[in-house]
Amino acid sequence: MKKIAVVYWSGTGNTEAMADMVKAGLEEAGSQADIFMSADFSGDMVENYDGIAFGCPSMGSEQLEESEFEPMFMDVESKLSGKNIALFGSYGWGDGEWMRNWEDMCKEDGANLTSESVICCGAPDDSINDDLKNLGKSLA
Repeated sequence: MKKIAVVYWSGTGNTEAMADMVKAGLEEAGSQADIFMSADFSGDMVENYDGIAFGCPSMGSEQLEESEFEPMFMDVESKLSGKNIALFGSYGWGDGEWMRNWEDMCKEDGANLTSESVICCGAPDDSINDDLKNLGKSLA
């Protein structure tokens, strides 16, 4: 059984709801899923997991949340080479540029993105929930 971490930051609850759906997909596929707020995850935990799903909303001018998520991600970034990961997050404006930039950063770090990233404007709906469960299953 694969052990997967779901690590996220959420300001409004939208990305938290997304993280819960990713966890549900992982568990449906038979993986052990541990869920963490970004403040509770660090680089020394990466090796304990077969894969990691990271979730962060777009903030400011289409960037990762700067006070909690980005420092955590900078800590784990150097440990992602060869690691299976998936990305998700919500946004309220823009066109998803933050996610494209984040994907590029992960690829440069040598991470293996196991599926297309999932983004949604505002709260996730039923179709996005299916995409999030499938994202989880891609890591399982």
